[in-house]
Amino acid sequence: MDILLVHNYYQQAGGEDQVFSSEAQLLEKRGHKILRYEVRNDAIRSQSLVGTAARTFWNHQEYKNLRAVMRKNRPQLLHIHNTFPLISPAIYYAARAEQVPVVQTLHNYRLLCPSATFFRDGHVCQECSGKRVPWPAVKYACYRKSIGGSAVVAGMLSVHRALGTWNRMVDAYIALTRFSRDLFVDAGFPAHKMFVKPNFTENPALTWRPAGGGALYAGRLTPEKGIETLLDAWHQLGGTVPLRIIGDGPLADRVRAFAAETPNVRYDGWVDRAQLKDIFQESAFLVVPSTWYEGLPLNVLEAYACGLPVIASNIGGLAEIVRDGETGLQFAPSDSADLAAKVRWAVSHPADWERMRRQARSEFELRYSDEPAYQGLMQIYRAAIGHVSESSFSLPDGIPSPGVRLIPGAVPHHENY
Repeated sequence: MDILLVHNYYQQAGGEDQVFSSEAQLLEKRGHKILRYEVRNDAIRSQSLVGTAARTFWNHQEYKNLRAVMRKNRPQLLHIHNTFPLISPAIYYAARAEQVPVVQTLHNYRLLCPSATFFRDGHVCQECSGKRVPWPAVKYACYRKSIGGSAVVAGMLSVHRALGTWNRMVDAYIALTRFSRDLFVDAGFPAHKMFVKPNFTENPALTWRPAGGGALYAGRLTPEKGIETLLDAWHQLGGTVPLRIIGDGPLADRVRAFAAETPNVRYDGWVDRAQLKDIFQESAFLVVPSTWYEGLPLNVLEAYACGLPVIASNIGGLAEIVRDGETGLQFAPSDSADLAAKVRWAVSHPADWERMRRQARSEFELRYSDEPAYQGLMQIYRAAIGHVSESSFSLPDGIPSPGVRLIPGAVPHHENY
């Protein structure tokens, strides 16, 4: 199959970039012809504020560029990872004009929430979900703490909701968890186009070692990641359980100071992914204390691949990914006392923890390795192609009329890959 993959990189690298690269490599290894179309947000620095805002709604240059690419290469499918902010929703209309089926991965909640996180002022917020005009985001300056920037993103979402872009111009959506799928469906996205397929990670050269080491946190040091909950829990533990913290971010100084004054807590800053896999295998468990609706954290999948159970907040998709008592333990979000209690239980029940280590590895092989990821992609791609084959309309150059209607095919919802 000839597949065009599209991704708009953010200025700060993240998990979406890694998934884009990993899926491209996976498809190439299976013999598919992959063409990458990539745009980087560094270009924003050379653009005016007004120009950037306009392109967020509709980037006509990208519309023309993508149509030219599709005319030249004639891909059988367009798989989009991110369009925000430079590529813009114009890409969907370019694909429809060229009669190329569209698959969109929902890595975050941008199409429902201008900040993409459902997180505001230290707590989960869903005020904008399902609204035709997400005005609360403007009121609270949710996008980068800017009223103007928030108005631009909210305006873009409002315009394309009115045009029916999300319902008409995408043939299949990939949600990373059932929890995410339900959020989008509840907000009005078409359930029959929504598939659940998790991310995947590579199979490491696993050296199965006896359980040892201590707790590990690996991720961004930001408020929504539950850093304060983590530190408070280890304050309660009083140095009885080793903790190693890997990562960087706005709370790095807070973590550094805590590690300096707390016994058995080590802060290593940022490390590369190759080194991180060795650290996973040296640890007893991973802690994910997030207080927001995580998508599908790659560090959880990497931990499972290394046979590492996870202690995670019982919130959003994490409650689905970490099965309590099987691949790890769950604790109440933001409840440091509950987290400390679960850590004490983990270190005092080595036989149960060894069983969970084996189950975590089995979970990786069953759900989060390359084979189920590939089979899931192929099933979704075939559904998207079948959907478009039942459509008989074509679009003229320029912005299509919102009156043009795509007749949907019967695309089932699949959860078990």
